[in-house]
Amino acid sequence: MITLAAAAYPLDWFEDWAGYAAKMDAWVARAADAGAQILLFPEYGAMELASLSNVDPADLGAATRAVADHMPRAVAHLSDLAQRHGVHVVAPSGPVIDGDTLVNRAHMLFPDGRILHQDKQIMTPWEVAPWGVSGHGPLQIFDTEHGRIGILICYDCEFPLLARQLTDAGCDVILIPSATETLGGYWRVRIGAMARALEGQCYTAMASIIGTYPIEAVDVSHGAGGIYCPPDIGLPQDGIVSQGALDDAGWTIAQIDLDHLAHIRAQGGVRNRADWPLQLGRETRETP
Repeated sequence: MITLAAAAYPLDWFEDWAGYAAKMDAWVARAADAGAQILLFPEYGAMELASLSNVDPADLGAATRAVADHMPRAVAHLSDLAQRHGVHVVAPSGPVIDGDTLVNRAHMLFPDGRILHQDKQIMTPWEVAPWGVSGHGPLQIFDTEHGRIGILICYDCEFPLLARQLTDAGCDVILIPSATETLGGYWRVRIGAMARALEGQCYTAMASIIGTYPIEAVDVSHGAGGIYCPPDIGLPQDGIVSQGALDDAGWTIAQIDLDHLAHIRAQGGVRNRADWPLQLGRETRETP
């Protein structure tokens, strides 16, 4: 059994680094003390780092550069927490400048001190313009003591072929950090997360930022933590392992069973993961 924790995470405006560090200390400790082994923070949760540079919140470019500047220190602090608590942490994602390219990056932090990352693949229209964030590959596979894990950042989970690449590579868990400003956006990502769990006969987990914030990119956010599965024998029949309340800050925590997942892929009611190739070559033809 593996215990996952998915955050519904409000952004704060900090007076200094100590305030930010104390917040992260408390969030990681709370999940770890509850038994969580994998902690998922949301997409663009790192935007609160802009407050450490006291930027004008109306200047998105300045805020973006400030976050990118503070990201290495924030990641290092969370890496230390991952090691201290013996957990895996997907850090809050945020803008990072890679060469000349602005990307949205989520770091995977291991309890042994390794720091890897996954960049968002497909950007929403607003991310493309006016923000100027670019999709950046490739997809990564994270080999952990809890099996193979993939990350699809928010909009990426709405594209089944991305998830299929991860499940084809042996991922049984797909983590989905998210940021959505409308209820429609939240439901798109949540429906995508549940659909990917169904198709890939895998577990998915979604984390969200919530609340209001003075920076345009994350000015209003709605969401919740959630952990999902394929609805099949011995698993929740609605596909929901655990679901947090909408816009309610905190962790959604649940256990998942990879051995049972393997059992239903072999002997469950359906074989979505194995039967995926049966879709191919069935293109529609015009009736004469």
